[in-house]
Amino acid sequence: MYMFKYVMKRIGLMLMTFAVIMFICFVLIKLLPIVVTIQQGEDAAIVYKQLEARGYIRNVMQDPVTLRWTYERVPIMTQLGVYLKRIFVFGDFGVAVMPEYRLKPVWDVFVEKLPPTVLINIYSTVIGVPIGLGLGILAALKKNKWVDQLINIFIILLISVPSIVLALLIQYFLCYKWKLFPQTMLAGFDYFNWEMFRSMLPAVLSLCLGSIAGYARYTRAELSEVLTSEFMLLARTKGLTRGQATFKHALRNSMVVIFPSILSEFISVLSGSMIIENMFSIPGVGKLYLNAINAQDYDFFMLLSGFYTFVGLLAGIVVDISYGFIDPRIRMGAK
Repeated sequence: MYMFKYVMKRIGLMLMTFAVIMFICFVLIKLLPIVVTIQQGEDAAIVYKQLEARGYIRNVMQDPVTLRWTYERVPIMTQLGVYLKRIFVFGDFGVAVMPEYRLKPVWDVFVEKLPPTVLINIYSTVIGVPIGLGLGILAALKKNKWVDQLINIFIILLISVPSIVLALLIQYFLCYKWKLFPQTMLAGFDYFNWEMFRSMLPAVLSLCLGSIAGYARYTRAELSEVLTSEFMLLARTKGLTRGQATFKHALRNSMVVIFPSILSEFISVLSGSMIIENMFSIPGVGKLYLNAINAQDYDFFMLLSGFYTFVGLLAGIVVDISYGFIDPRIRMGAK
């Protein structure tokens, strides 16, 4: 009962925080000047009327002498009401104004671009978690020995070097110098064949190297502390070998902290993959987000900001709830 009340309270606070953040994003993006781009072969009148139909501007007119277009900006709160009505009544998240996706529904483009982003993050987690946990366990078991010192040097290097620098090194050595992988992701939608996976690996490695260092550091710190606990000495005196005591008792207690860190690391990688996607030409949500910001595409910006904000807020709830499932002694919200 305590857990249920706690979860409901956290969900309510999450939705309230989400609404406040999105309101701020909407107001700030609407304060920017409206950029109207007329592509070759397009009728300017149609473009302005489309903006008027979307509720951005009104009283659109063209001066017959100078041929310049004039309009009035719709008040921001009025635009917000129209925007919310479109979403909740008609399920309309808007249409794109970027030249590449002009007049396409932003939701359809978002759904099309989401799989590459999710896949490279899942691949980085699948590769990073076992390697990171393995290095952390090995470092904890060999604490203060040469193996531990070597792993610590590896961890410090990966944590200290930004992921962008790692991506540049991977791009230069693995892709350009040694020709092990293509420099950019292959085009197409067949994401589960070998060649497509191989073309994703440089971006995946760029994302997971930092995560490996984080997992190894968390695991080493927590496992080293648990291995010196009194209950571990009791387990050994009862006849358990060091391996049995480590894997049956020490690791299980360490996971109370390690597992939530894995979830939070996955979210941080997901939200931080925008630059990596752009570097390796991953046709995902991150690259789309950067293009939407550069083009001041309001509808794309709002949808993608909502996506990243929601994922980040949801991760906080999932991490908190996971404590109770990993260790039944923990009851979130209990007095």
